[in-house]
Amino acid sequence: MDIKEIQNLIKFVQKSGVEEVKIERENFKITIKTKSASPQNIIIDDVPKPITIPTSHPTSNAVQETIQETPVLENDNNHVVIKSPIIGTFYRKPSPDKPSFVEVGQKVSKGDVICVIEAMKLFNEIESDFSGEIVKILVDDQSPVEFDQPLFLIDPS
Repeated sequence: MDIKEIQNLIKFVQKSGVEEVKIERENFKITIKTKSASPQNIIIDDVPKPITIPTSHPTSNAVQETIQETPVLENDNNHVVIKSPIIGTFYRKPSPDKPSFVEVGQKVSKGDVICVIEAMKLFNEIESDFSGEIVKILVDDQSPVEFDQPLFLIDPS
């Protein structure tokens, strides 16, 4: 291997994210190791679960707090739930200086824009699938939302 091939191999290993590569030939050996900035675990799960966050406490170093990610909805057959179609950041307003799309008690029609969810620098208008009255807004403005997370309760009557 010449120096150009070794440089290209190093660049390839860095881009690929592999931590170590060993090559052995008759007349030489080469080992390339890269440092991982931080280990990343990505878990995708359709069902929101409580997450556990370690916190420090004066009396114990291993105190755990459990946080429920999504609110638990009562089984209410009179209301329909509008859920997030994507993962992103929930916005109630089209811009900071404009009024909210909808408020509790407001009537909406099918197809009305009720919020915006930002995902990957794109603002996606979320439309109501139902006509009715907004009973409850389940997410705070500028909060992260997950796929299929309940956003609004609507009374379709």
